[in-house]
Amino acid sequence: MEAETTRETLGFQAEVKQLLHLMVHSLYGNKEIFLRELVSNASDACDKLRFEAIGDAALFENDHDLKIGVSFDRLARTITVSDNGIGMSRQEVIEQIGTIAKSGTREFFEQLAADRAKDANLIGQFGVGFYSAFIVADRVTLITRRAGLGAEHGVRWESTGEGDYTVETTHRDARGTEVILHLRPAEDDLLSSERLRAILRKYSDHITVSILMKKETWDAAAKKQVLTDEDEQVNQASALWARPKSEITDEQLNEFYKHLAHDFEPPLAHVHAKVEGRLEYTLLFFIPQRAPFDLWDRERRHGIKLYVRRVFIMDDAEDLMPPYLRFVRGVIDSSDLPLNVSREILQQSGDVQQIKGAATKRVLGLLDDLAANHQEKYATFWTTFGGVLKEGIVEDTANRERIARLLRFASTKGDTEAQSVALADYVSRMKEGQDAIYYITADGFAAARNSPHLEIFRKLGVEVLLLYDRIDEWVASTLNEFDGKPLQSAAKGDLDVSRLKGEAPTSPDAADEDKPLLDRIQAALKDRASAVRTTERLTDSPACLVSDEHALSTNFERILKAAGQNVPTSKPVLEINPGHPLVKRLKDETDERRFSDWSHILFDQATLAEGGQLEDPASFVKRLNELMLTLAGEGRSRIWMP
Repeated sequence: MEAETTRETLGFQAEVKQLLHLMVHSLYGNKEIFLRELVSNASDACDKLRFEAIGDAALFENDHDLKIGVSFDRLARTITVSDNGIGMSRQEVIEQIGTIAKSGTREFFEQLAADRAKDANLIGQFGVGFYSAFIVADRVTLITRRAGLGAEHGVRWESTGEGDYTVETTHRDARGTEVILHLRPAEDDLLSSERLRAILRKYSDHITVSILMKKETWDAAAKKQVLTDEDEQVNQASALWARPKSEITDEQLNEFYKHLAHDFEPPLAHVHAKVEGRLEYTLLFFIPQRAPFDLWDRERRHGIKLYVRRVFIMDDAEDLMPPYLRFVRGVIDSSDLPLNVSREILQQSGDVQQIKGAATKRVLGLLDDLAANHQEKYATFWTTFGGVLKEGIVEDTANRERIARLLRFASTKGDTEAQSVALADYVSRMKEGQDAIYYITADGFAAARNSPHLEIFRKLGVEVLLLYDRIDEWVASTLNEFDGKPLQSAAKGDLDVSRLKGEAPTSPDAADEDKPLLDRIQAALKDRASAVRTTERLTDSPACLVSDEHALSTNFERILKAAGQNVPTSKPVLEINPGHPLVKRLKDETDERRFSDWSHILFDQATLAEGGQLEDPASFVKRLNELMLTLAGEGRSRIWMP
């Protein structure tokens, strides 16, 4: 196809139009960021070429010296960022620049609209930093050719950022990409070698690829600095993680993290270590301050970059970090793995598993330090990532005890939604005679805090953990004990609080006088309750539902059913409070039909009290209305019903 016939004008994806509008209206608080984003993209392109060339050395095209160039033209009022990395084909240009080819697009823009203060952070995390060029440019031209394709397969892309772009085939001898920014009228201050160098040293000094600019010399005749044809390296171009820790400043670490994670805030914490022994590797990990938009997508883990002897191998090295630590960002640089390592080799390698185990312990050690010595930072971490860390209780048996010490929960002691109670703190406050860590699970904090199962515990002053995250059901079913103390649900099994009261165990014969009532209720609820018994749990409520000690909780059953799981139907135990006025009134009821209706009402009320849903709400309403009419007095009721 001839070049002149390949020019197309295409429209941006709707989300890109919205993004460009935000960019043009100064979404970034610091416009210098555009250069960091473009240089970061160029660095990634060089890394990708290194990786692909491991399997096909011809992609280097006899040019192995990877570099990034930054230049400017005062007369044309342009800034150009170029690289000799992997480049792009025509289809890749359309897919990667004309559209946002990532999941979660709708949620991304909902967050943008919800909080403008977070926009810059979200843009970076979403990986669309290229569009930041339109902050300073009213027209952007991109010329590229993918490594391995002929010079006739060059591509020229151009847009003013107003809704459409042109793309055409062009001749390009060199592989790689150059981005030309035609500056807006108010941005001439950027057309300065000194200004551009200062920005590059500030944001991109850690880039491992050489960043080159034309050297300047003093022209005595013209009495000004003039550019020469000689290239000069602007950055250190050495792997930051390979430098001694004593030579790395906090500012350099922060800028490296921002480049690595496409974040606009410094990290919450970091750990940097060089491991020597049978395996030699260096790791540098960061914990972000805020969660990425796709944190809860377990299939999208893109936190760890793998290098082998400073050579980039792959992004998203998922086999080097467990899923429950997917919020960690960083690099691992191995001296022992082969350069042609593949994802399949990573999955099967014993060395990789050893590195993964050590890396996991380093992260948990960092969290231990935050929890012990930087409690405000740990509170920030827990609010942001605590729900993900809880997954480790289920997944990582080797580190379960260590993770358990990092867990935080709400409890009846604080009676607030904040998850700030450590299990160790709970154990230190246990009452005399208390031999278990009590907890309640529910679908939401309010349902947990107001559960009738907690009445006796509040009366006795016994603290109960309030577990209301969905993952908490799995945590409670997996974490059987902590520090030698078993975890016991306040809503499961037969509860004996005699030791908490300082009394002898209750005799089984003590409830014989209530047996006729229990038998009648059991007969009325034979299709709904597996058993009916008196309870020590309740002080104010008439009844509650209790699961068998080894069965799923009713809340867990609801969660699994909502997820589409086939859960075997199990009948709960109905526990009644024999001292409650309603139960006393029920004991004297001689009308069997009315007795049955009132028994069903007790069961339905107990279901609602723990946050459940009724299978037959209409029957409940009918029975409740009849009860209200009866309690209103005999004879003609004064209560009007439609």
